[in-house]
Amino acid sequence: MSGLALDSVATEQRGFGGLLREWRTTRGLSQLSLSMRSGVSSRHLSYLETGRAQPSRDMVLTLAQTLEVPLRDRNALLQAAGFAAIYRETPLQAQPMGPVRDAINLLVRSTEPNPTFVVNRRYDVLDSNETGRWLLATFTEDLSAFTPPYNFGKLLASAKGMREHVENWADVGRKVFGRLKRELGSAPQSRDAADEELLATIAPVWDELGAPPSPAEALPLLVPVRLRRGSLGLRLFTTIATLGTPLDVTLQELRVEMLFPADEDSKRALLTRS
Repeated sequence: MSGLALDSVATEQRGFGGLLREWRTTRGLSQLSLSMRSGVSSRHLSYLETGRAQPSRDMVLTLAQTLEVPLRDRNALLQAAGFAAIYRETPLQAQPMGPVRDAINLLVRSTEPNPTFVVNRRYDVLDSNETGRWLLATFTEDLSAFTPPYNFGKLLASAKGMREHVENWADVGRKVFGRLKRELGSAPQSRDAADEELLATIAPVWDELGAPPSPAEALPLLVPVRLRRGSLGLRLFTTIATLGTPLDVTLQELRVEMLFPADEDSKRALLTRS
């Protein structure tokens, strides 16, 4: 093997080792803990992380499964180890996705009069029911200032968006911005230009939020989303549905977010919205 080829292999090994260490750290695991969960010796894990050993394809997939790495990032781990990506990313509008679209559409429409949104890992709104569209139009200061697909992170970060109309903005912001940082911030090798733009947009407001309340404080049963514009107020809570055991990047990253009234006044407001 030529010196150039050896350098290439070493680079790939260091790349995989660094990513493995990042994911292990992100999951809060020591090498010993990961060893016990995966059945791989801690010594071999150390060799993998330092680049002294090169993983097999099965080893990459075993460790990714143990660490619950998203499919998009499993592809990145495979490629860093010198293997081809195996998980497809099929556009939601593609013909093979027809049955999935039908199922999602049924779920979204059946939740009326409660607002429901289909979002991806960036919190882009891919679809919504009629009440969802009404909610965005009603509680966004200037929806025309944003370009579809509307993004909840950008809407919450901006004074032209929903920020001024979310009464418990800090609580909701920590939830949404925190999820975005977890989804996008821990795997730079899998980010694209849209991901980078979104992270740059939410960075200042994430810093503004500061430390969360002490975990020792008494917690309510639910943390509702409290919306208000003029005399119209809503108290809603969120449930999220995902697709079971998907093997496609697009499907794994889909979320159906449904908001339900947290009190009788909100229920009546949704039923009688104009």
